[in-house]
Amino acid sequence: MSEIRSGKRRNIRPGPDRGRVKAERRGRFSEYVAALYLLLKGYRIVAMRYRSRGGEVDIIARRGGLIALVEVKARRSAAQSVDAVGFSSQQRIRSAGDHWLSRQRDAAALSVRCDIVAIVPGRWPKHFMDAF
Repeated sequence: MSEIRSGKRRNIRPGPDRGRVKAERRGRFSEYVAALYLLLKGYRIVAMRYRSRGGEVDIIARRGGLIALVEVKARRSAAQSVDAVGFSSQQRIRSAGDHWLSRQRDAAALSVRCDIVAIVPGRWPKHFMDAF
């Protein structure tokens, strides 16, 4: 897109999609709320937003010999949050979790679980253990 003023051409670039920026901020805030909630439940946060070639895990938390691969979803209801984690998302989370686990010295002694933390406005976070 360009604009002509006073005989000069000036390129106008559209700014970042405001809705996308708002969703990104809400997602990050929701991840921090979920991490705080897990800390209060006795988990230790090992990694946040862990990425590998295969996918991404929002939170990797540990409690004793248990590793929880946590997907955080902010929706209007807890049911919508759980439904938002489809099969392909589950595969990407497991893939990234397997990659993280392969780099741990005590991997053989750890058990792994995939959880979902639903962030619903005006309510406490809801933790779905072993969700998939």
